[in-house]
Parts: sequence; C-alpha cells; structure tokens
Amino acid sequence: MKLSDILSPECIRVPLASHEKIEAITELVDVLGGCGKLTDRDAVLQAVLDREETRSTGIGFGLAVPHGKSIACPSLAMALGLPESPIDFGSSDGEPVEMIALLASPPDKTGPHIQALARISRLMLLGKFRKEVLAAKSAQDVYAILVKHEE
Repeated sequence: MKLSDILSPECIRVPLASHEKIEAITELVDVLGGCGKLTDRDAVLQAVLDREETRSTGIGFGLAVPHGKSIACPSLAMALGLPESPIDFGSSDGEPVEMIALLASPPDKTGPHIQALARISRLMLLGKFRKEVLAAKSAQDVYAILVKHEE
C-alpha cells in the first residue's frame, strides 16, 4: 500500500489553522468531509475523538496519528496537517507534535487501516523524510515529498 494512493494534495493542510489537539483533529476531519470522503462528519469526528480518549495517538518523532473507524467513512481516507507551531498531544516521548496524519476507515477494513498506520510510522523513522516534510511550504510540496519517498 502506498499512502499516496489514499492521500491527495487537497487533503493536506500547510499550515493547519488549529493550535491545540482537539481543534486540529476537528480541522482534519473537516478536511476529509470537504473532500467528499465522509458521509457523516460528526460520526467520524466522534469515532476519532473516542479513540483518542483511550490513549494518545502522539507516537513520537513529532508525529500524531489520530484515527477512527466509522460506517460514515466508505473507504480508507487520510488527511495530513502541519501545525504552524507544535501542538501538545501527550505523546509517548513527551515532545509536541509537528505533523498530524489523520486516518478514517470503515469498521470492516481493519487490514488496510493497520497497513496505513504502519506505513506512516515507517516513513517517520526516516529523518530525511521528516526534515523535508517539515520544511514544506505547501500541500503540493508535502505530497511530492511523500511520493518521492514511497518510490
């Protein structure tokens, strides 16, 4: 699976308007809704927030991957945002988040959901990828960097 197959430039925000965790999650769910990826924005937002309550999705390396499953998401969808300034996500390493990759999927598509989470995590281990994305000035730049590193 390639993330570039589920992420498009119109689902990337550089920078995010939000400055705190719940606002950022809401903004990225709204991005998916605005791109026509959701049938019920509120149901998907609630699924992501419910998941976030169980344990922070701030996984370290400046990355958070909030995610949720809902029947209001017909297929695996992804939105990506770079906050203007780092956001406290309660990450496992104690560091604030500089990149947020939100995933939403239908409840019956666990395999692709897990593959996407793993793919995001692997890319974030690449220091060069992180550095290039964080220096990006536009959604198109972020998307081009993602495509380059997936090849």
